[in-house]
Amino acid sequence: MTDFSKNRTRESRAAIERLYITMRQLFIRGSYKPMGVSGKSLIEALLVLEPEIYGSIKDPEKVELDGLLYVMERLPDGIEECRFIKLVSREGFEEAGYEPIVPPKRRRNCFRVDKNRMYIEMTRGRSDIYDILTHLTFLYIESDKIKNKALDQKGRISEDWLKLKEVVKLEESEGEFDEKRAAVYLSNFLGRTVHETQEGVRKFDKGNTKHSLYHIIYWLGRIAIDEAIKNLDKEISFSSNLRDSIGRHIYGEEWASKIKRFLFEKQWSQRPIHVISANLHSILNTLYGFAALKDHSFDTIEHLAIETSQDQEKQLQATIKEYAADHGMYGIDDHTGTNLSVQIFDLDPVDAAHLCPELKGATLGEERPVLVVMDYAFGEQAYECMDELLKPLEIEGSSHTFNIRSISVVGKAGILKGDKGDIMIPTAHVFEGTADNYPLENDFTSDDFNVYDHPVFEGPMITVLGTSLQNKDVLNHFVTSTWNAVGLEMEGAHYQKAIQSAARIRLSIDKNVKVRYAYYASDNPLKTGSTLASGSLGLEGISPTYLISVKVLEKILGAGA
Repeated sequence: MTDFSKNRTRESRAAIERLYITMRQLFIRGSYKPMGVSGKSLIEALLVLEPEIYGSIKDPEKVELDGLLYVMERLPDGIEECRFIKLVSREGFEEAGYEPIVPPKRRRNCFRVDKNRMYIEMTRGRSDIYDILTHLTFLYIESDKIKNKALDQKGRISEDWLKLKEVVKLEESEGEFDEKRAAVYLSNFLGRTVHETQEGVRKFDKGNTKHSLYHIIYWLGRIAIDEAIKNLDKEISFSSNLRDSIGRHIYGEEWASKIKRFLFEKQWSQRPIHVISANLHSILNTLYGFAALKDHSFDTIEHLAIETSQDQEKQLQATIKEYAADHGMYGIDDHTGTNLSVQIFDLDPVDAAHLCPELKGATLGEERPVLVVMDYAFGEQAYECMDELLKPLEIEGSSHTFNIRSISVVGKAGILKGDKGDIMIPTAHVFEGTADNYPLENDFTSDDFNVYDHPVFEGPMITVLGTSLQNKDVLNHFVTSTWNAVGLEMEGAHYQKAIQSAARIRLSIDKNVKVRYAYYASDNPLKTGSTLASGSLGLEGISPTYLISVKVLEKILGAGA
């Protein structure tokens, strides 16, 4: 590594540390102005870091479009119109009659209180708060670029800005406007060519945003202009209830208690229980898909998964869910605020002969297992929820433990040595920015997957503080230094911390509990055009997802042994 690279790595890691220290201080203080002294310290640190996911954030002339789409899909519709943003806990907004707004790519309830105020529920821990503050800081950097182009040297609003305003008004009233001319007006504020602008407009039209790129750019600029000309400052604040609840496991405890009570009431607490963190379709389809859709001709579970994902009417998935509900599947929807739905599978009614071909030879055994499949957690939330789930259930002064046999994580992560769709098997989780390292005896090895077409990488993985805070300098350090990391994700160290505490300190689960971690690569942040901002894997992600899911079930059911 060159001296320049070492210096950039040190600068980047220091910037990440400054960002988190500043965010914690602002959270404790209770509020700040994004364009004030405190907010500008966040902006400066983010510009030094220059994260890959935010592309051209450092270019003062160009608005970053891919990063903007990524962020807007994870923030509530209409946030670009609001001057006041407040992060809150669950404080009764739904009961008061407010309709929740849920971002398409990040499950959190948000409430538009009036035209200027957006309240956002934070129930998934500190990682969620840091994530949204980083996204908001990025938005304000981009809005400042737009404002600078909308005002002339004397601070007067330009004619092009008024033309863009007319386009947005026509669009809102569903009136007709000249799209070619509108793209020219918009390109002036994006610092992009007309072709790039038109492509950006198309991406936003196809994306999961309610409003067009014209609308979003106009309102980001308008709020910034009002702040500059009329002194109408923006403000981000945190409710006292949120500051009081963070770190107390309020939501995770309620979530876990509901699951454990269900298992206890079903008298399944001493059945072999296997906990799986995964999406809510791969385990379901792998167990029940072939039996439910026996009239269809599927050769493999991947073929079945592709067909169900492309079924626009969702009839195939509905048929599988209906069949599963009659054969041991129970859905536990989340109403606690964790946004983690759960499926519980009692395998007693399941006929091994009707499983997918990949599970041929499965031996369910006399003592049929119970599977607890939980949706993906987010960052530090993984510790809160897994920690509470593995604790004994307390009922009327009595403590009841559960027969947890294995804990599996079917995850998606950024890869550092391969490409999208490849598979990573961690040998340890290294928590970024701390001295917390978790070597583990992974029941998965690369040999479990080497018989397939997907390249497999085995080695340490970095549990990062936030995917939106990584740049090539920091990531190259993890690859080229003695860490020799193969990938990065946000939950592994938190899960392992909870598992080790339960198995080795609390002794609430067997110390020999099997742990299985396997990740497929959703992106490669070291490759331009392959970051999370470039879009999801789509159908390409089905193969590795189902491959890992099948391997988890093979281990649990003894298939292929």
